[in-house]
Amino acid sequence: MTSGEPVEGESPFTTRQLLRLDEALRIADQATGLTFSIYLGELEEPIRESAEKLHAQIANPQKAVLLAVSPSQRRLEIVTGDEARKRITDRDAKLAAFGMAGSFSGGDLIGGLMIGLDQLASHAGRS
Repeated sequence: MTSGEPVEGESPFTTRQLLRLDEALRIADQATGLTFSIYLGELEEPIRESAEKLHAQIANPQKAVLLAVSPSQRRLEIVTGDEARKRITDRDAKLAAFGMAGSFSGGDLIGGLMIGLDQLASHAGRS
């Protein structure tokens, strides 16, 4: 999911939650000049390579950040492009992942995604 794109198939979110998530993506994009995207669904093995392939499909992947979440596999991958990586370190991504995982383990998928977007955008700073 990127700003303005609908989620394919059945969504675990209400319309209101989707609107909040879309707004959070839009704000993160505008505040940082990067492109934030979310993929929610099954990831093929190997998981990291699957997430990297999804990231490569984003327009201008060098400036993109992908949060790939597979609740059924209990996996989260954060993939950053070359330009985004200069502003979001591996440590920053790990901190965001820990915050997200805490919410996910409590059953709060939307809250975890919102936390992750907020933390990653904060670490990236202004463009």
